[in-house]
Amino acid sequence: MNAVVPIVDEPLSETVLVVPGMHCAGCMAKVERGLEQMPAVARARVNLTARQVRVAHHPDVSVPDLVAALEAIGFASQPRSEELGARPSAVKPLLAPLAVAGFAAMNVMLLSVSIWSGAEGGTRWLFHWLSALIGVPATAYAGWPFFASAWSALRRLRTNMDVPISIGVLLATALSLYETVTGGHTAWFDGTLMLLFFLLAGRTLDAMMRDRARAGVDALLRQAAPGAMVLTPGGKLEWLGAASLAPGMLMRVAAGERLAADGAIVSGRTALDQSLLTGESAPVRAEPGQAVHAGTLNLDAPIDVRVTAAGADTSLAEIARLMEAAGQARSAYVRIADRAARLYAPAVHSLALASFIGWMLMGAGAYQSTVIAIAVLIITCPCAIGLAVPVAQVVACGALMRAGIMVKDGSALERLAGVDRALIDKTGSLTLGRPVPDAAALAVLSERERGIALALASHSRHPLSRALADALIVGGHFPAALEDVREVPGYGVRGLWQGMPVALRRPEVAGRMAVALHVTDWPVRLIGFTDALRPDCCEALAQLTALGVQSSILSGDNAGAVAEVARLTGLTGQASASPRDKTDAIHRLQNGGHFVLMVGDGLNDGPALAAADASIAPGTASDVGRQAADVVFLGDSLSALPRAVRAARATLQVVRQNFALAVGYNVLAVPLAVLGHVTPLIAAVAMASSSILVIANSLRLARVA
Repeated sequence: MNAVVPIVDEPLSETVLVVPGMHCAGCMAKVERGLEQMPAVARARVNLTARQVRVAHHPDVSVPDLVAALEAIGFASQPRSEELGARPSAVKPLLAPLAVAGFAAMNVMLLSVSIWSGAEGGTRWLFHWLSALIGVPATAYAGWPFFASAWSALRRLRTNMDVPISIGVLLATALSLYETVTGGHTAWFDGTLMLLFFLLAGRTLDAMMRDRARAGVDALLRQAAPGAMVLTPGGKLEWLGAASLAPGMLMRVAAGERLAADGAIVSGRTALDQSLLTGESAPVRAEPGQAVHAGTLNLDAPIDVRVTAAGADTSLAEIARLMEAAGQARSAYVRIADRAARLYAPAVHSLALASFIGWMLMGAGAYQSTVIAIAVLIITCPCAIGLAVPVAQVVACGALMRAGIMVKDGSALERLAGVDRALIDKTGSLTLGRPVPDAAALAVLSERERGIALALASHSRHPLSRALADALIVGGHFPAALEDVREVPGYGVRGLWQGMPVALRRPEVAGRMAVALHVTDWPVRLIGFTDALRPDCCEALAQLTALGVQSSILSGDNAGAVAEVARLTGLTGQASASPRDKTDAIHRLQNGGHFVLMVGDGLNDGPALAAADASIAPGTASDVGRQAADVVFLGDSLSALPRAVRAARATLQVVRQNFALAVGYNVLAVPLAVLGHVTPLIAAVAMASSSILVIANSLRLARVA
């Protein structure tokens, strides 16, 4: 490792390392402490969900220095790739060991029935050998995740919670094999396999929740186009992938395409759908000289855009970085189960060793003392503690799913239970996010005007035209017969009705969602649009208040639109908020001691959804909104918000009960094991029984929603 470099007053470098071996709070603490002990490292923050650590350090410290520091404390690492692609699943490596442990445990238990029933002689000998032939290779394979972790810690003279588990499993298997070879009476292959099965089940459930929590950033950059048509200096059009775009290039973006990079419009006028970036549902007019961003949808007409930022420098990439940085802050939340397991390894080692020494001093002999020590290791296995959180979360998530509320990250229920502030986006969250024509404006139209408007609107892809056509069709109206209908980019739809020119176009009135119907010699009809509040919106907000959760609006929409919704709901609101403004607002509340719930649906809400203590998005949200949120609710009703909070609080109560049951089990069972009244098989059965008790208690959450 390079010489220590003192930190001076100059900009720090930042490195993100992937550390696959982290799986609990103890690992988090060791990684952060190990790096921060380096004088040239200012801080290290672990993101346990992504299995990454973000290190702020002196520029002279190299990445190999950081990798070597982690290697010295038993954690392999590598620099994170800047490409946001699919990440390896934490669940897949556990599925095969879990299946092997479960299948082998069932078969060995069937073979053990005859032994439990009193079989002797050759029958018992045969079934012991059959159990060994199944149990030994199955234990070696299913236990490998624990053995590898334990060995990595031990060879660096450290310990973790997998060390006592591995010692107990290996000693029980070795003694069982010894009993089989020597024709002994008892073997415990079934107990060790059952132990591994329950341990792997808890770890797999936890990994499933973590995998679901990591998808937000990966989905984000998919909102940008994969590439663009670029006008070369020689006047030739050439398609380039997004990774090949560079500042200064000239993109030609057709109507209906998304922008692949940030830039400024050089020529052409159009309307842009920026709802993914701003949350504003109304199309925005764009003219030469105006800045545009990757991910924006070009609605009306072709435009030429001079690239100003591409790849990792685009606004989309910046939002991705904000989301990931927010995830770092959220990962500092330590789960209850991890905190409870921190002292597990040293306590169990000490207890098992004390039991062995105590029985040796009392003359029990090495064999009996070892059996008692193994029983202590097995009976104190943290299966019940490990299952206390994930099983309750899975049951509660299933109940919420049946109610149309999908919880993607089970740990969010812990965080959601404690929220006392809710920041809610306007468009698509408090409102339906779907423009609806004003009923009063439609009522003024004559039947002929409605038919003309329907015919014109049905020829356009514009969001307002589609909304107008849908409303008129639902109202039972029929399109008029038009001729020479065509959509003029940036202008609207025009045609001929009975020889008279007619048009549906953008009105001259600015700052309002509306279209204007023009028929020669007839009065111009202005048709405004509104974004209706979600059903039960005010009632849901009142229920949140009754639960102690104060709500307010945090929106990227314009001040007028936000003020109108604030008036209807009685909430205060902040308008024209950028993604960074939203995360800053959340951090201010968090720094003031509040636990924040963010409710949003757009790309611009992604960083805020990640930064909040808990987050909820409607099912109609953008891909990024759904991926970044902890909870997604289906249907239009906002009542899902208070329902989810109530379910989360009930889940946390059951989790606490599960911990009480697990602790109570250990209070009763451990003294019996230490006193020699428990064999390794009984210890495994008792351990499994405590896990079953925790599962049974968690099943009460099946009707929580």
